[in-house]
Amino acid sequence: MEQLGLFAAPRRLFTCTPSKLGSYEDCPRLYRYSYIDRPAPPKGPPWAHNSLGASVHNALKNWYALDPERRTPGALPTLLKATWVREGYRDEEQERQAYRRALDWLEAYVTGLDPADDPVGVERTVATRTETLALSGRVDRIDQRGGELVIVDYKTGRSELSEDDARGSRALALYAIAASRVFRKECRRVELHHLPTGRVAAHEHTEESLGRHLRRAEQTAADIVAAEAVIAAGGPADEAFPAVASGRCRWCDYRSVCPVGKSTDPAEPWAAVD
Repeated sequence: MEQLGLFAAPRRLFTCTPSKLGSYEDCPRLYRYSYIDRPAPPKGPPWAHNSLGASVHNALKNWYALDPERRTPGALPTLLKATWVREGYRDEEQERQAYRRALDWLEAYVTGLDPADDPVGVERTVATRTETLALSGRVDRIDQRGGELVIVDYKTGRSELSEDDARGSRALALYAIAASRVFRKECRRVELHHLPTGRVAAHEHTEESLGRHLRRAEQTAADIVAAEAVIAAGGPADEAFPAVASGRCRWCDYRSVCPVGKSTDPAEPWAAVD
């Protein structure tokens, strides 16, 4: 007679990041191209706005890595040059203009920071688990203010941001949940720092609102698992992961291989920084 184990096998957790969940919510076909199809379809050319954003984020990370007495606006030209990503720009002139704008943003931004203030984390990975998720993500900055943690996310896009953007951000809410569990401190406040305007869009979460974001994340994960099961059973991948037509199609890395994306006019790689 086969001896039964004392305990049931643990449930396999769905490993994810907020961006992974967000890609499915934006377009299941994008998710499939990014995380399931192997080899992955070829991507389009690099985007200049991504290069600009990465350059600014890395410059701020390295600014905080300096000793406090060296955290001055004067340190920024060297830091930005060292982290500058050149891909995607139309030409050298556009790239020079983008660099000058980025430096102006950074100099204005750090003027409002206390150089002696060390965040709890800079480009810090936080992680947590639920009954169904193994969730992790990298936070631009985690501050401690008055005994509580604050999630800070830098934004470099052209669009201005509002409190609704901060409140509705699934990623920020999940970062707050994970940070509170990693550091064992309350974390309710999330902030979007828009460097082009210097404005901060903030929201103070409650346990209830954080719980809603987490439940929606778990539902998204369940939807992904169900779609993957369809493929595993031999079902059509395009039906399991349908394409969702939207304005994002013009900017999709996989537009050239997606039938829906091909029907849209492509955006030039440099258009968002013009």
